[in-house]
Amino acid sequence: MEGYYSLLKKSFVVLLLIFSMFASSKAQDKGFGAGIIIGEPTGLSGKYWLDDSRALDFGFGSSFVHTYTALSLHGDLIFHNFEILKSEFRLPVYYGLGIRIHLNDKDGSTFGARGVMGIAWMLNNSPIDIFIEFAPVFNLFPETSLHLDFAIGGRYYFNTK
Repeated sequence: MEGYYSLLKKSFVVLLLIFSMFASSKAQDKGFGAGIIIGEPTGLSGKYWLDDSRALDFGFGSSFVHTYTALSLHGDLIFHNFEILKSEFRLPVYYGLGIRIHLNDKDGSTFGARGVMGIAWMLNNSPIDIFIEFAPVFNLFPETSLHLDFAIGGRYYFNTK
């Protein structure tokens, strides 16, 4: 597990450098973005746009809410609405469904269905988005329970054309 945390720290530094180097590119609502997510879970975040309003969102990180730290993986199909919040900024509200897996050999692993709701701030003239989201999770295995994920994060989009 120590090597995993070292990898997360190095990835965080690399992503911050990338964010600062390309801050003058155009804002993105297409292609692939990668970045960080902080909260529940804390780790790496990715997003791949399928079209103008739908995207695949995924995360890989650590969950710290259990007695023992768990590896957390999630993936969602999300839908964006750019019309709900009117602003000079691009602030789509998004929502969707997906799955979440917590892998832990001490507490026991869980698998559940995840609903997600959030708001993204797509920075003008920059390939970066910043988001805040919460996601109720209905754990299905090994037993049923309800859990809430809540996190903030940011991503850099690699295709700037």
